[in-house]
Amino acid sequence: MKKDLLSLLDLEKDDFEHLFTRAIQLKERYAKGILDKLLTGKTLGLIFDKKSTRTRVAFETAMIQLGGHPIYMSAQDTQISRNEPAKDTARVLSRYIDCLAMRTFDHALVEEFAKSSTIPVINALTDSFHPCQILSDIMTVIEHKGGYKNVKIAWVGDGNNVVNSWINAASVLGLDLVVACPDNYQVNPHIVEAALEKGKTHIEFTNDPRQAVKDADVVYTDVWASMGDEDELSKRIIAFKGFQVNKALLSHAKDDALVMHCLPAHRGEEIAEDVLEDKNSVFWDQAENKRHMHKAILESLILRK
Repeated sequence: MKKDLLSLLDLEKDDFEHLFTRAIQLKERYAKGILDKLLTGKTLGLIFDKKSTRTRVAFETAMIQLGGHPIYMSAQDTQISRNEPAKDTARVLSRYIDCLAMRTFDHALVEEFAKSSTIPVINALTDSFHPCQILSDIMTVIEHKGGYKNVKIAWVGDGNNVVNSWINAASVLGLDLVVACPDNYQVNPHIVEAALEKGKTHIEFTNDPRQAVKDADVVYTDVWASMGDEDELSKRIIAFKGFQVNKALLSHAKDDALVMHCLPAHRGEEIAEDVLEDKNSVFWDQAENKRHMHKAILESLILRK
């Protein structure tokens, strides 16, 4: 039976642990020059409505290094742009490819594709969730902190799709997560309710970034205006005053706290320039780990392991 990855609530704890272990193993094997051609003859379709650097290249290189073939499709170059129903496109693509990764605005579109496809569908980002990003981020935490248990993670910024996926992960793994968002930019209550239904967890919410990062092991931020919200940036800069991750804010975290950002970063807005270049910033490890985590995801879903 095929399995999709639309949000991290689709996974059980054992699924997370398998992906973390396998992604780290595949990364170590690649570093030794061992080429795992596990998906020879398999094809990954990529339908992207939103611009992408890391996610697209990570999926394409992951598929190529596993011996498979990626096919990138801008939504504007397909019949989707001419109002072909999603269910029709999904049924056709199921006859051509072995897996589909989608990056789009409306999460309901990804759900519709998954419902109508006979192949696995992966959410490569929607306005609601960014599951693959958080899987690779937790992999990065494991590498630097030796695990995720008893690790305090502080989110500072917008209540967007990335923090939604952190909340989902926390509900399954029992992460110690504190979320700090400005008033009127908090996480959608429905996201919190759905996560709490999945499992009991320790998640706190505040509008005070200093409270959030106090004694934190990991401090995570993201742009204040996500794709589609750029016209609100000037208003958000005012609303997010005090939420910049800078040396002053980080003085409240642990001395060895990791600073994380899914990138691209707006230097001087949500994060200070000197923090981006700090020795405890692991942005580039995060970006690299997307490739190896994507390998683990593709192997798991396509080979149905």
